[in-house]
Amino acid sequence: MSAATLHVAFDRRGYDIHIGAGLLHRAGSLIAPVIRQKRTVIVTDAHVARLHLAALIASLDGAGIAYHEIVLPPGEPTKDFAHFAKLCVDILTLGIERGTSLIALGGGVVGDLAGFAAATLLRGIDYVQVPTTLLAQVDSAVGGKTAIDTPQGKNLVGAFHQPVLVLADTATLATLPDRELRAGYAEIVKYGVIKDAEFFAWLETHGTELLAGDIAARDHAVRRSLEIKARVVVADERESGERQILNYGHSFGHALEAETGFGAALLHGEAVALGMCLAGDLAARLGHWPAREAARLKRVLAGAGLPTTLAALPEAARQPARLLAHMKRDKKVKDGRVTLILPRRIGEVFVTTDVAAETLRDFLAAADTAAATLIL
Repeated sequence: MSAATLHVAFDRRGYDIHIGAGLLHRAGSLIAPVIRQKRTVIVTDAHVARLHLAALIASLDGAGIAYHEIVLPPGEPTKDFAHFAKLCVDILTLGIERGTSLIALGGGVVGDLAGFAAATLLRGIDYVQVPTTLLAQVDSAVGGKTAIDTPQGKNLVGAFHQPVLVLADTATLATLPDRELRAGYAEIVKYGVIKDAEFFAWLETHGTELLAGDIAARDHAVRRSLEIKARVVVADERESGERQILNYGHSFGHALEAETGFGAALLHGEAVALGMCLAGDLAARLGHWPAREAARLKRVLAGAGLPTTLAALPEAARQPARLLAHMKRDKKVKDGRVTLILPRRIGEVFVTTDVAAETLRDFLAAADTAAATLIL
């Protein structure tokens, strides 16, 4: 299948997203026109380097682009102050200039770290996103949100810094473990819930094909997700308005990630899936949408092998008071009130700060009781 190109149309900092199989082998020719010097630093992790670094290097060699490589440990624990500081020092040691560009080759952790480094080094240098996971291709690589985690919560230290190019090579998805593929699928489902009922219905029919490796289905899902995200971020780059809807499921999900230690116990996409279900259940309880729609969302996620109830977590990780405390530290909190994105129907959500902390605590307690009943 031929590659598709989308344009993220910021006034002065617009950039292209190329989507399709085999783009790594063309990366050099696509990168060369958008970088200021033919000098780059590739930031990747050990797992991705084994799979994809050679193809990227060959394409850079073919385009006459010089490069250095920095290989990080894989996994969410790498997205912290210590690894960020070491990354910055290692890049500066290479003697970079403001015309040097970074290339982020990997999943969301690599993209966030390299993007944040690019935002801060020499007060800002260019970077290219080359996402190799489904979650990164449909979400984190586009939109310019970069960050690291802290003990207080996820993505609490970061910057908005747009890439100059995104290359989403869908062939790299064939190397993903099934669990990571399913985790990325949660973000695809999110786009249907927040903006496109027709796309959600398509996923109900074709989602299993996507997960089973159908190339056409994967390319369609990645492209449609990115079309939605690009439109939203162009309208609201700094997340002061509509862009907040992209966080559907994340207020609950980030709290669950924090409580489980930002690691392999609960992947980001799994946390988002569970967070979307909790937000859907809360919306039904508050009368914002029918319970049958909440059930419909759960069927799609459960059919992909994703968690849909708190029963998926150990009891210690689902304590209502602790989860609420994490939610109160979320970066979207406004005037001390938790910001939530809740659905009205498939294809439409809204932003609210009107749900009182007591209501949230009671809801989480009820959800935990339901989870305990399921475990028994």
